[in-house]
Amino acid sequence: MTEAVEKTMQPRLLKHYRERVRSKLMEEFGFANLHEVPYVQKVVVNVGVGEASRNQKLLDSIVEEVTAITGQRAVVTRARKSIAGFSLREGMPVGVTVTLRRARMYEFLDRLVSATIPRIRDFRGIPTRSFDGRGNYTLGIKEQIIFPEIEYDEVEQVHGMDVTIVTSTDKDDEGYALLRELGFPFRGETPVAIEPQAKAS
Repeated sequence: MTEAVEKTMQPRLLKHYRERVRSKLMEEFGFANLHEVPYVQKVVVNVGVGEASRNQKLLDSIVEEVTAITGQRAVVTRARKSIAGFSLREGMPVGVTVTLRRARMYEFLDRLVSATIPRIRDFRGIPTRSFDGRGNYTLGIKEQIIFPEIEYDEVEQVHGMDVTIVTSTDKDDEGYALLRELGFPFRGETPVAIEPQAKAS
């Protein structure tokens, strides 16, 4: 694939990162070269299945929903060992997960920031305290129905999920600046505007 073709196919948010975010972060933190600039390594979407572990139809619906939301086939995670106190047996479903990288990751983040988060009721910005101390951010979503990909009439059960954004930096301030420049609407900040994707001629 030629570089010219690759550029025309790149996701809008990746284009924004390459053309605007990197230079902004280099200036803000005084990085000497592009290799020091933080970037998103992967995005992990997790749903704890709870009672769905005993309801195959509900479990299947969660898999289908997460697949529709992320654009990548979701997988069921299972317990590695039994825990009597939690009535958990080895092999029982405990969650549904997807790990996104590269183009699909940027496309998902773009939809999350531009189309999904604004649909949260009484939205006043996402919290700034959800970093883990190592530059990674986890956004808790209470209802999957805020995603445009979900048909409300077909939902078996309303459930939440965690979206964890893993970055290349181990510093929360750099991770925060990265996500802020990618358009994440943090509480108390004016969201960065992302230019619309130019239409192919």
